[in-house]
Amino acid sequence: MKRVTHSPMLPLFNCPAKCIAALTLLFSPLSLAANYSVTSADALKAQLSQVAAGDTITLKPGVYLGNFEVQQAIHLTGENGAVIDAQGVGSALSIHSSDTKISNLQIQNWGADLYELNAGILVKDNANSVRIEGCRLKGDGFGIYSENSRKITVANNVISGNPELYKLDRGDGVYLKGVDEPVVFENKISDVRDGVYLETSTNSLVFNNRFHSQQYGIHYMYTKYDEAYGNEVDNVDGGYAIMSSHFVNLHQNQASNALDFGVLLNISNNSIVSNNRISLAHNPQGKSELGNEGKGIFIYGARDNEITHNLFATSDIGIYMAMGGEGNKVYGNQFVNNQIQVKYVGDSLLEWSHEGKGNYWSGYMGWDANHDGIADAPYRPNDSLDKLFWLYPEAEFLMNSPVVAVLRWVQSQFAFGPSTGIVDSFPLLNLERAL
Repeated sequence: MKRVTHSPMLPLFNCPAKCIAALTLLFSPLSLAANYSVTSADALKAQLSQVAAGDTITLKPGVYLGNFEVQQAIHLTGENGAVIDAQGVGSALSIHSSDTKISNLQIQNWGADLYELNAGILVKDNANSVRIEGCRLKGDGFGIYSENSRKITVANNVISGNPELYKLDRGDGVYLKGVDEPVVFENKISDVRDGVYLETSTNSLVFNNRFHSQQYGIHYMYTKYDEAYGNEVDNVDGGYAIMSSHFVNLHQNQASNALDFGVLLNISNNSIVSNNRISLAHNPQGKSELGNEGKGIFIYGARDNEITHNLFATSDIGIYMAMGGEGNKVYGNQFVNNQIQVKYVGDSLLEWSHEGKGNYWSGYMGWDANHDGIADAPYRPNDSLDKLFWLYPEAEFLMNSPVVAVLRWVQSQFAFGPSTGIVDSFPLLNLERAL
């Protein structure tokens, strides 16, 4: 019998597919990734200049002064006590490569020049799939800034601005411009201009964040196909600002203690505002003649939106609609203990119910003969007399007088010209019906 000798390479050709996959992984560049530790700013800069994609650099405890550039797809992380301090100049970290990960770093004292895009972490154009998580950032400029990129993830960070600066002079906590599919979740952001500002971005997902002491919590500008849920906003000028944007799904969020509004729909279409809880929108300096009262929701020139199953409570105005905001569906909401439930500035008669379901209005005592939880008669939370008081606020003290009550009754019995205002043909008589 002839003896068969095997070439050293022969087993590879007989290797099953799983074996080949394992060998490919073993000899891939990722399998050769290295881990480095640094203890000084000079060592960090030197290591950044020579690392390869897939490597990890860990900062040991200490203060790393200066500005640092990440040119490769690496993981830059730090042990507790590792601090990057930009000394008040420029951006602390600039990310140039896709697939970079930044984690567990304390970053502080970057520059305040918003025109030069000074940021704690600056993500450069076309640096995609960057992930920033578990960091603490405190500075004057932008916390995290990204432009013209995709799939940026910002998770579980604490971002603080400078409370000594005027709000509009601060940077935003997270500023995403022209970014597709960003995900921002479980961050705590305070003392900035806007918590999350999205401009010309698409398909964003922002959820479970906490915003405190700033202009707006989440601010959409020229965006499309966005979703936000589970966010909480407190002590702000405005909670959620949707401006010149389309197809935004804002649901299951909270806002309280806003000076101007809980939710703003400004020249925005085809959006859904549902199951949000908005309370205590109050401006102690607000004047009705100036329109700067606190509003649960402010709809200004926005059409084809759906506002449903929200709670608007204990605010100066529950819902304020003006300048062509007529083409919206408003139903299933709870308007509870607002000083003014509705302020509508327009010349149309609007129906605020849908498929036999209206809204719940606290203080409305309607009859319900068949006990179905819906009043037997329509409710007019906003009529011509209300409009008269808004035009002449000095007569506001007469609103609850017997004379006005008689005038409202007369108005309801006789038609004096075309009817305008809001009518809810199926007002709900208990809160449960609005859920």
